[in-house]
Amino acid sequence: MRVRFLFYEDCPSHELALERLREVLDEKGIDASVEVVGVESEEQAQELRFVGSPTILLDGQDIAPPPPDAHYALTCRAYHLEDGRISPLPSPDTIRRAIDAAEKSEPGDG
Repeated sequence: MRVRFLFYEDCPSHELALERLREVLDEKGIDASVEVVGVESEEQAQELRFVGSPTILLDGQDIAPPPPDAHYALTCRAYHLEDGRISPLPSPDTIRRAIDAAEKSEPGDG
């Protein structure tokens, strides 16, 4: 599984989000390296289709897919939590569900 973590330095939640991602990967026994990418310009945000910091991609798929008309920019991101609240961080459950879905879509190992 390819794991990419995209962040914008001016958004304070990225360090905790990265820690949360690594904890969930460890908990699930997934030995995947996390490619950490700092997004530093509007041009790079457009190239990477970056909807805000932090963004976690599993095999190129956003763990919380944005709407089709999403804007790409150097900005902080908001996640909708299971209880309806908004948070600057994805919940561990959001990360777990995305990992489970990514694992199911991977070709079988045997």
